[in-house]
Amino acid sequence: MNSGVKGPNVLDRLVTLFSKLPGIGKKSAGRIVYHILDSNPMLAENIANELSLLHKTIRRCSICGGFTENNPCSVCSDSGRDHSIICVVESAQDMRIIEDAREYPGVYHVLGGLIAPLEGVGPANLSIDKLISRLDGSHQEGENVKELILALNPTVEGDTTALYLQKLLKDFPVEITRLASGMPVGGNIEYIDKLTLSRSFRGRVKI
Repeated sequence: MNSGVKGPNVLDRLVTLFSKLPGIGKKSAGRIVYHILDSNPMLAENIANELSLLHKTIRRCSICGGFTENNPCSVCSDSGRDHSIICVVESAQDMRIIEDAREYPGVYHVLGGLIAPLEGVGPANLSIDKLISRLDGSHQEGENVKELILALNPTVEGDTTALYLQKLLKDFPVEITRLASGMPVGGNIEYIDKLTLSRSFRGRVKI
């Protein structure tokens, strides 16, 4: 016998899915879904098609760890970039934000997170071994690294990770610097404007 109780419809399910994305609550998710519903059906179709391709076509760059369609990525394969400078970032998103500022001429290394013992994230969970292999020349020919810029958020986790890397790499013949002025304590690269980010790169300090 049918009880008459129905589960959530496609609209409700989409609102729930969108609300799981970072920075999007239930209300914002609802606005997004209703906007898509009110728009040309091609918008929903295009979004669905692109999402279906995301994990099929985008992969990690074997050198820096950023996201790319072609391996190595366009930054690592660019001979015009300064491969003697590596900017160490927490995530591929930070890498993209720095690229958008068009201030930095070197290459990148994505750690894939920050050291956070309370969350069970230690050095072994990050791409630190690969960074060391880039510094000692065993990962890729032609990378004679002279400077390592730690572009990590000025949070407890960011400071912990920076201090760990500084101690770990102290015997390598490489200058280690960190972004300086303009980065507020507890701030996040994701929310820093381009001008402030540019000034932070130009004012980086040796640590």
